[in-house]
Amino acid sequence: MKLIERLPAGEGARHVAFACRNSVEGLKTAFRDEQAFRQIVYLSCALVPLAFVVGRSFAETAVLAGVCAVSLAVELLNTAVESAIDRISLERHPLSKKAKDCGSAAQFVAQLLILGVWVAALVRRCFF
Repeated sequence: MKLIERLPAGEGARHVAFACRNSVEGLKTAFRDEQAFRQIVYLSCALVPLAFVVGRSFAETAVLAGVCAVSLAVELLNTAVESAIDRISLERHPLSKKAKDCGSAAQFVAQLLILGVWVAALVRRCFF
């Protein structure tokens, strides 16, 4: 049985409102506490408006802006992993290092995605 079907009348809207409030709190916390997240926000503030200039179609513009959103989401997940690991223990452990390194690697891949998509779009725009 689906969750929505099991909630009493009006509970679905309350659940959505509660989830939205938690999400906004998470964004505010990440922006306040995480320098890497702020840097990606600032980069996105520059790139998303530029996507409307560089993109030649709706799809291209959406991809140029979308890779920024992907990077923000990956950084939020990386922060969540790091926070959970630190909450469990601050002692050095190989599995903690592995988890944190993999989170960092995921963000690196997201940054490479931004670079690759934007370079491809700019090359296409300038030379084709």
